[in-house]
Amino acid sequence: MKILIIYPKWPKLKEQTTFNLPPHGPVCFAAALEPEIEIKLIDENVKEIDFNETADLIAMSVMLTCQMPRAWEIADNFRAMGKKVVFGGIATMLHHEETIPHADAVFLGEAEGLIGNLLEDFKNGKLKQVYNYQNKLPNINLVDTARRDILNHELYNFRGVQMVDLVHLSRGCKFNCFPCCARFLGGKCFRPRPMEKVIKELESIDNNRLFIVDNSLAQDDEWEKELFREIAPLKKKWISHPIKDDDEILDLAAKAGCWYVYQAIVDTSDHMRNKVKRLKDRGIGVEGTILLGLDHHDEDYIKRLVDFLMEIELDLAEFTILTPFPHTPFRKKMEDQGRILNNDWIKYTCGEVLFQPKLMSVDSLQKMYHYAWKTFYSDCCQEIKMAKLFMDVIKKEKADGTFKKKKLKVGGW
Repeated sequence: MKILIIYPKWPKLKEQTTFNLPPHGPVCFAAALEPEIEIKLIDENVKEIDFNETADLIAMSVMLTCQMPRAWEIADNFRAMGKKVVFGGIATMLHHEETIPHADAVFLGEAEGLIGNLLEDFKNGKLKQVYNYQNKLPNINLVDTARRDILNHELYNFRGVQMVDLVHLSRGCKFNCFPCCARFLGGKCFRPRPMEKVIKELESIDNNRLFIVDNSLAQDDEWEKELFREIAPLKKKWISHPIKDDDEILDLAAKAGCWYVYQAIVDTSDHMRNKVKRLKDRGIGVEGTILLGLDHHDEDYIKRLVDFLMEIELDLAEFTILTPFPHTPFRKKMEDQGRILNNDWIKYTCGEVLFQPKLMSVDSLQKMYHYAWKTFYSDCCQEIKMAKLFMDVIKKEKADGTFKKKKLKVGGW
């Protein structure tokens, strides 16, 4: 059997430097398939789709809400040609009812140990409309090393610099952050992968620079400490979402190769200032992630917040507009209050105002979003600030002898 995995194009934020990271969903899905299945991946963000590709089954892997309209369009084109199309991925789980008319089958949940049921039905010509395994989470021990061999690594460079490879070490999230749908997607319990499997996967990745994409590493202190101790000898350099603000854990993270972290900046408090300082004092860079449009935000507050970000000398800042994604606590609140303004999913990029703010007009919040990007990067553009972080990691790699040019692997049939 030949399966063609499609990862649809999605609109990038105009304010951000445009680059493409290798998609993680498709390579994890591929790892859940039987080894005799032939796989090809087309990431439409870096390569055009050839609708004449030969494959027995088209698998749409969709991560983002703003990818869904394009995913439906692609699927309709393939189905018009007589191809069978199945959908899976995070965004499919968020929009499965809308997806059904565009699919021969919709798979909901994690693929490990379960996707075989769909494939067996496909072989027998008995595909069901929906395979719903959201409440049947597979054993975390079944999660295997992602199939990065299906990636064309030459397509994931920025100005000649090799970008990071993505990896996940756990699933599920015990937190219930109001803008996030992680608990709906992966369950309410933190499910770490076995440490020996984590190390095996990290060792298998040729790239020395990684992005650990877990929702949060700060869900279990002892696991986090063990993780950092175990990965330190690998001398990988990595980015992650927040780590625990604890002296021992921060020290271990720095020794384990933490390059920089995404840190939500939620206010202008001394606590926030000190949290950033404690990271930077250990040589860990900080990219602030800043949500604009909370109910206590007005124009003056956002201006003060941007001033604060420059004062604490963040390495990078990513501004996004609070967005009412399906199955998040925030969306339920906005629906209950009648404040949702738009369900055009292609606009759900976090760069547009799609709800009625409490203390501002829609136009005012949109204006402040552009103000925040322009003001923070007024002294130095984002591309140069990114380059500085890459120079920092190259210095670290040279210091521990891991900096080297690597041959790129090209995937295909």
